[in-house]
Amino acid sequence: MRTLLVTGPGGSGRTTVAKATALTAAREGARTLLISADPVDTAEEPGLTVRRLTPGDAFRDDLLALQKKAASALDLLGAGRLEGEELTPLPGSDELALLRALRDAGQAAYDTVVVDLPPAPRALALLALPEQLRRYLRRLLPPERQAARALRPMLGRIAGVPMPAGWLYDTAARWDAELAAAQAVIEDPGTTVRLVVEPGPAGADAVRAAATGLALQGLRTDAVLANRVLPDDTTDTWLAGLIAQQRKTLAEWTGTYGEELRTLPHLGHDPSGADDLAALGVPAPGAAREPVEWPVTDALADDGVLVWHIPLPGAVRDELGLIRRGDELVVTAGPFRRIVTLPSALRRCTVAGAGLREGELRVRFTPDPDLWPRTR
Repeated sequence: MRTLLVTGPGGSGRTTVAKATALTAAREGARTLLISADPVDTAEEPGLTVRRLTPGDAFRDDLLALQKKAASALDLLGAGRLEGEELTPLPGSDELALLRALRDAGQAAYDTVVVDLPPAPRALALLALPEQLRRYLRRLLPPERQAARALRPMLGRIAGVPMPAGWLYDTAARWDAELAAAQAVIEDPGTTVRLVVEPGPAGADAVRAAATGLALQGLRTDAVLANRVLPDDTTDTWLAGLIAQQRKTLAEWTGTYGEELRTLPHLGHDPSGADDLAALGVPAPGAAREPVEWPVTDALADDGVLVWHIPLPGAVRDELGLIRRGDELVVTAGPFRRIVTLPSALRRCTVAGAGLREGELRVRFTPDPDLWPRTR
């Protein structure tokens, strides 16, 4: 299955491009699913299924189900019951609805899934959420402690304090399984991100920041789609400056992204209907990409260090941060942060320094004499 995650700055036309991408895939014979939180006016097309997210309904159903499950505890506390009609979605319900849609898409029989994501960088935070939440669950409720489930009542009597109930661990395990399914779709080699942006100074900054965030999360770019590109042959002098600005940005992006860069024309009006979407010429999904590698090179013989190479295109040196926490490394690049587990060899080392060179963060590690295997 090919999954295309479409995002870009707010107002860049990402929803329109997501619809056009799904239409192109369906017309080329792929069984296609389009997931969007916005109204989709695409006419019925053979092979194309549209799923519009309704996070408010999902939030209401989940909260009512939780209330029913905890009925005895709520009655003991004298709590008043909530009715479905009075419930409104809380912040974060949109993100959870999208993650569920990704989970469900991974279990469905589609050739291509196109997901209309929120604007970046909110979309990047969403894509990082499954990994982060699973880490929090492991820290709060370690799986190995579930083995002592039968001993909890006895331990509670001995210690004189209440022990976590079994349903808490069951719920955590179910959440972890659902998050793992969404994470598997995001990290699958068949999943790529399409960046939609208008060429210009603001667009250039947005693409640079998005490229850094995607690389930090190990996500692959399918294409950079320069949207609403004006024609060169216009006689409107008022547009001349804007056209020159677009051409300058496109020239810079061509040198950076090469064949990944595609231009979409300005139609002179907001695209509406299948004919307008087809006129944009949005490319069909490309081939699956190789996973993003973070290799470790051995320079022990020459420099006495191991070097961890972390690709961070577009990163700014002054916006980088590194913190070692046990067997994990906290990497910060501008507004983005990721906590990654160190490869086994690096866990027996100490951080000796780091440097940013040619869009790559190189972290140097020296072996810890107390942990490193000794050679004879």
